[in-house]
Amino acid sequence: MNGAPRRVLRAVLGLLAITAFGTAGYMLVEDLPFLDALYMTVITVATVGYGEVRPLHPEGRIFTIVLIISAASTAAYLFTQIAQALIETGLRDVLTRRAMDKQIAALANHVIVCGFGRMGQVVAEELARNAVPLAIVENDPAREPELLASGYTYLLGSAASDDILLRAGIQRARAIVVGTGSDPDNVFITLSARELNPGLRIHARGETDTALRRLEQAGAHQVVSAYHMGGRRMANSILRPAVVDLLEVARPRYGEEVDLEEVRIAVGSALAGQTVRALEQRATRLRIVGLKRGEARIELVPDEHTVVHSGDLLVVIGERASLAAIAQLAAAP
Repeated sequence: MNGAPRRVLRAVLGLLAITAFGTAGYMLVEDLPFLDALYMTVITVATVGYGEVRPLHPEGRIFTIVLIISAASTAAYLFTQIAQALIETGLRDVLTRRAMDKQIAALANHVIVCGFGRMGQVVAEELARNAVPLAIVENDPAREPELLASGYTYLLGSAASDDILLRAGIQRARAIVVGTGSDPDNVFITLSARELNPGLRIHARGETDTALRRLEQAGAHQVVSAYHMGGRRMANSILRPAVVDLLEVARPRYGEEVDLEEVRIAVGSALAGQTVRALEQRATRLRIVGLKRGEARIELVPDEHTVVHSGDLLVVIGERASLAAIAQLAAAP
């Protein structure tokens, strides 16, 4: 605890100390019972003007003067610190929100993650790990401390609002992850996102078969169900454990030696015009397991004589060093 809250705590403790001091003083100076002494202290500190329990002796009046002066200064300090704490908190919140708005306004080709629950946190962590710019949209203000601690750029508000999506830079974004815990909200957000940015890639979460179907109809490019995916993964780990082990090894950025990566053939790249076999021979322990051209469906395990063109997207598995080498060759000169 530091800053204004700490000062407020000190003032409250000081006020309690004054109350204890006054109660003990009246008991000693005026020989009052505890309850009467506490009553005298409270009405004196509060300056409410209620009558004394009995006329005071000169010593008691002097003690009352000292108590009033001490209590008045402590109370004034307490109220000042409370007001200052409220002002500082409000000002800090305003400055934080403005800073976030500025950061979001500077984003382009970023990913918007709607919902900072368990799924949203995993997505955000993976995107950040790969240096992808992102903006979080969260409707629950109670999650703001988590968002602040995470260091992500975020926006508090409902992603079902067009205004919030526009503030999140949806017109400049490359993709949106619709991962709130409400299927109706996810469908509505998907519809809004498709309207605001027709070229946006939409990845949505659904829990029921009806929601999954409606999300696809609303324009989501990818629809996932955490329960369905988790159930299939468990079943496959029982039926095909070796396959699951291979998938674990090939998870991008997680394998010890082997990775699975996308490589885009840029215009003017040295790889354009070469065959799949020639590309695979350029590096050790590297295989092209998928090729996507334009809007066509991805071709799994393309024929080794297939010629690669500029703009093609290759899915490659291999050693990290080999992947880095072919990605460098695939880039524009």
